[in-house]
Amino acid sequence: MDAITPRGEADRKRIFRKRAELLARETDQHEREEEQIDVVEFILSGEQYAIESAYVNAAHSMKDLTQLPCTPPFVLGVVNMRGKILSVIDLRVFFELPRRALSDLNMLIVLQNDTMKFAILADVIVGSRRIPRTSLLATLPTLTGIRAEYLLGITPERLVVLDGGKVLCDSRMVVHEEV
Repeated sequence: MDAITPRGEADRKRIFRKRAELLARETDQHEREEEQIDVVEFILSGEQYAIESAYVNAAHSMKDLTQLPCTPPFVLGVVNMRGKILSVIDLRVFFELPRRALSDLNMLIVLQNDTMKFAILADVIVGSRRIPRTSLLATLPTLTGIRAEYLLGITPERLVVLDGGKVLCDSRMVVHEEV
């Protein structure tokens, strides 16, 4: 067995200290990445909303909307996107927000999970960005009713971040045929 010299011991400690610092930096970077949430930001009745981009499949301009009779008021109609028929949900009606006339500027945000796929109407899509999850506030006193049920959080700039999973899994979004 070789005896460890004082110089060899100092080198070993220096190497271990550098390794520990590198591992700590990697952990900090990983934790910072986990604290971020990617969202698609959009305007709805003059208010700023966002939805987790993990649930966003695509964004399209709204063209060739076909209205459907005998559906709830929040079902705006259906559209054909790449050969697939998608329901279009008007969250303004669902959230009891003021409605504005539809225009060429309206956009559709296609939401999808393992079991559900539909589009939601947006007045305008602002873009996508990352926000720190830790900056999200739980709620605002002015945000009540059904909007509060879908809330993931609110940023300090008052951007309402919706929980895409809850929107997609809510049974109220499913239209049941009545006999």
